[in-house]
Amino acid sequence: MSKKFNFPNPVTTNKHDKKIHRALEIIPAILTWFTIIGMLLFSYLAPVGVAIFIIAFDIYWIHRTIFISYYSIKAYRRLKSQQKINWLERCKEVSLGLNDYKQKTASNIVIAEEYLRSAKNKKKKKEIRELVKNDRELLNKLCKLNAEEIMNWEEVVHVVMLPTATEGPENIDPALTAIRDSNYPNDKIIILLATEERENAKKRNAKVKFLKDKYGECFADFLVSTHVVADGEMKCKASNTTYAAKELQAYLDKKNIDYKRVILSNFDCESVAHPEYFGALTFEYIIDGKRLQFAYQPIPMYHNNLWDTNAFVRVIVTSSSFWHMFQTTRREMVTFSSHAEAFDTLVKVGFWPVNMISEDSIIYWKGYSYFNSQYAVKPLYVPVSMDAVLAETYWKTIINQYKQKRRWAYGIENFPIIMRAIWPNKKIHWFEKVRVGFEMLEGHHSWATAPFMLALLGWLPLIFGGVIFNQSVLAHNLPVVTRTLMTIAMSGLIISISLSFLLLPPRPKHIPKKNYIYMFLQWFLVPIIAPFLGAMPAIESQTRILIKKYFTEFWVTDKVVRKKNSQK
Repeated sequence: MSKKFNFPNPVTTNKHDKKIHRALEIIPAILTWFTIIGMLLFSYLAPVGVAIFIIAFDIYWIHRTIFISYYSIKAYRRLKSQQKINWLERCKEVSLGLNDYKQKTASNIVIAEEYLRSAKNKKKKKEIRELVKNDRELLNKLCKLNAEEIMNWEEVVHVVMLPTATEGPENIDPALTAIRDSNYPNDKIIILLATEERENAKKRNAKVKFLKDKYGECFADFLVSTHVVADGEMKCKASNTTYAAKELQAYLDKKNIDYKRVILSNFDCESVAHPEYFGALTFEYIIDGKRLQFAYQPIPMYHNNLWDTNAFVRVIVTSSSFWHMFQTTRREMVTFSSHAEAFDTLVKVGFWPVNMISEDSIIYWKGYSYFNSQYAVKPLYVPVSMDAVLAETYWKTIINQYKQKRRWAYGIENFPIIMRAIWPNKKIHWFEKVRVGFEMLEGHHSWATAPFMLALLGWLPLIFGGVIFNQSVLAHNLPVVTRTLMTIAMSGLIISISLSFLLLPPRPKHIPKKNYIYMFLQWFLVPIIAPFLGAMPAIESQTRILIKKYFTEFWVTDKVVRKKNSQK
């Protein structure tokens, strides 16, 4: 596909576009504040109607909880299963010949099933069943492939971009170690360290020297870019990544490397990739003829320092991981932190906007718009481990977690851009446009309001409804009904606790065993965490946009590397 692509500018000077943009950007906050104020107002004016709404909302929340819990468990099982696959071996096999690989896989299934009929070792049978399940999924996928569209895995070039602003080498070092030690040839990987000119030069140069000295000879190449903030740009991650990507483009042109062969993984600089990440990414890329029309998303896990940070942060980041696991089961999934795209697609869409705070998902929407909605995220069921928020003190860590959630919630700034991009596009069906708009509004509205509705709405009619309402049968039964329904909804919390222990990284030696108790007790903080570290940051972000108190600079999260006792 070759065409000139124009994506809306969030800071447009066109008066008509400016009015449309402003009208669209205030919608999320208006809906949120209408809900919050309406909770109070209608509890006084129409307590019976609110009481009926409360019961209906609680029933809806039970359905939502069961739905999310079911698919989270399903995603967890896929995650555990696919981490064990040797993806590089699959890349080699499918590149050698599709028909031979199908026959070999079918034969492996038959042999394994014959073994299961006579085997007595329960542990071994469980392992074989897992292999059979994976081989059946593989065979089903292979039968849908076109041999002519399969790319040879050896042609693929991986570029891992690590944007860094203030982070020290100790933050980035584990990410590079994981890439070096992955189950993938290092000579097919290029590192792109994207630094900022505004960082202290002495600190930046020392960081680059340390990392290049240690890893410079490990990979096909180790590139370093230094972004200078230009006029019209924000001091943000997106402007840095765009600058670095353009530097990479010049490098590839000089080396005469086809963009379609290049996959760019845009990682947070502390992202620790699973050993099978590059193999899984390569396999999914080479088998699909529409490879340019996908973004590739591993599952983000905040495991690097999970044991070191506090209970409030652990609940937030673990819940975030569960949400992204659930999202892998949905067509509506978008990119979030540490994802990959074909470099050819990035060039065609013009890379990341340089004047927006939110960059993780907007690059997906640029691809979605360019390909007229025929663009999707392909989940990779391997984890990428990242740092949770960790500052010098307990209280500062909580404050920084609030700020990080606020920055994530500021992703609602994408809404007017997306609507301006896709609504005039006649090649996108009107229903799809409505779906996208509703999906984004509903998600951010629920983020900002649901915790308060669940915590307060059941009591407001009783407080503001007056004497007549409080003497009614409905008023007497409302607390019992809501308590019963919320108790049923608590099943979702039980599943979250169970999954959190199943996904928990190994306990470091410097952490006492008693902390397992805290890992359980922390979930009782959810009624406090959800409104104040979940909803409040979303409300603030939406309100800032409503009153034009825009963020003008990307806030870099503090992530202290805590020294272990054994190193002291």
